[in-house]
Amino acid sequence: MDYPERYELVFQEPASDADDSVVVHRTGTSGAGGNPVYEDETGIVRAEISADGEVRMMASGGHQAPAEPRSVRSLHS
Repeated sequence: MDYPERYELVFQEPASDADDSVVVHRTGTSGAGGNPVYEDETGIVRAEISADGEVRMMASGGHQAPAEPRSVRSLHS
């Protein structure tokens, strides 16, 4: 299966209507569902993203409760 190299994850800021976006890139690992794991430059934002664009956020450290993105968009380059 051919997966995009990058995605943009869009999150809604708590207590406002503003959006915040994070670009994640494909890593060499797969998640529990067998789909690629993507992460941002810091390695803090991690997500398993299926070929259908379904996102499962992954904790990158202890006591982290990652928010679910409002939307996900494939970035072609």
